[in-house]
Amino acid sequence: MTRFHIHSAYYMVPSQYSSNYAVKDDYSGNDFAATESRDGYNTQGSYQVLLPDGRLQTVTYYVDGDSGFVAEVSYEGEAQYPETYGHAPAPSYGHAPAPSYGHSPAPSYGHSPASSYTPAPAYSPAPSYHA
Repeated sequence: MTRFHIHSAYYMVPSQYSSNYAVKDDYSGNDFAATESRDGYNTQGSYQVLLPDGRLQTVTYYVDGDSGFVAEVSYEGEAQYPETYGHAPAPSYGHAPAPSYGHSPAPSYGHSPASSYTPAPAYSPAPSYHA
C-alpha cells in the first residue's frame, strides 16, 4: 500500500474564494441567482429565487468559525394566486395506440421433452453404522 504524506503547512493555508451566478430565462420562468465568498473560516453569501406565486425569496447567510450556518430569509412582493389558469395545451404526441393485450395465448404447461441426460451417482457411500 502506498502512503502519501501531506505536509502540515498545506493545512495552514486559509480558504479564500468568491463566486456568483445568475439565471433568468423568460421562456421557462427560471429566475435565480447566488453569490458566496469565503475568507478562512468566515463564509457569507446569498441566493434568490423567483417563486411560482410571483414573490422573490432571498436567503442571506453566514458562517463565522464555529457559529454554524446562520440564515435570514426574506420575501419581496405579494403572492399571486390566479382564480383560473389558461387553457392547457393539447398533447403533441397525437392519439395513443390501441392496447395489444386483447387476446392472451393459453399457457403451455403441457409435456416437456424427454431429457437426453441421465445423471449417475457420483459415489456409493458405505453405511456409517454396523449392526
